[in-house]
Amino acid sequence: MVIVCSSLAFVPGVFSSEMNNAQFSQRFLQIQIAQNVTVGRAIKTIVEHYPQRAASIVGIALDLYPEQYKEIIHAAISVQPTLADEVVTMALDKGIGSCSSIVETAINADPSYIDFVVTAAAHSTPEQLTEIVRIAVITEPDSADYIVQSLAKKNPNKIVDILTSAISAVPFVGEYVVESLLAVFPNDAETVITTAVRESGANREYVKRIIKIAHNAGIDVKRLEVYAINGGATVEEVSQVLGNN
Repeated sequence: MVIVCSSLAFVPGVFSSEMNNAQFSQRFLQIQIAQNVTVGRAIKTIVEHYPQRAASIVGIALDLYPEQYKEIIHAAISVQPTLADEVVTMALDKGIGSCSSIVETAINADPSYIDFVVTAAAHSTPEQLTEIVRIAVITEPDSADYIVQSLAKKNPNKIVDILTSAISAVPFVGEYVVESLLAVFPNDAETVITTAVRESGANREYVKRIIKIAHNAGIDVKRLEVYAINGGATVEEVSQVLGNN
């Protein structure tokens, strides 16, 4: 921090009132890098002290040092998490890294803003939706329900793709994502249950948990039986779960 503060204090014109955001950001970064301050440390410093210039500094940094995009993204979001969606959008629009890498880096910087990260990524690169779900669930499986629910709200016609990708990536999240989707899309119960049961078929215990979750959500028993069996559940499995309720 001593290097950063001294350079800010003794470099004439760095904070000139006539200097626009882009000029300020570029000048600041170049001075810091010249003094062997890492780009991540430089970003953290300016975002902490000049939050109003945060977006500008990140954009300029990504242009000047695209090969260090992970460090830039992580530094910016870890200091100011509310930048998550803007930073992800900028990085994707600039095409400096893969969608998976950018999403993973942003989530790791502050997992509590994961819904902002995934929705921003899906908006910028809708063709990457299933990959966004996959990497997000793998990176932060405990947030799978939020990931799936957030993306499904923005892409209601892609529920099957979202659900399939999430369960394929981390099978044990099936019951949680089913519960979250049924809460928001009760009219799509058949699609949600049938898809979840089908994708969980490799583990019969997960299949039974999904049936139980659906039953606890208030799905009509007769309909639930049909949905589950259409998804690949056996009559015995359905009876075992529903017979105990």
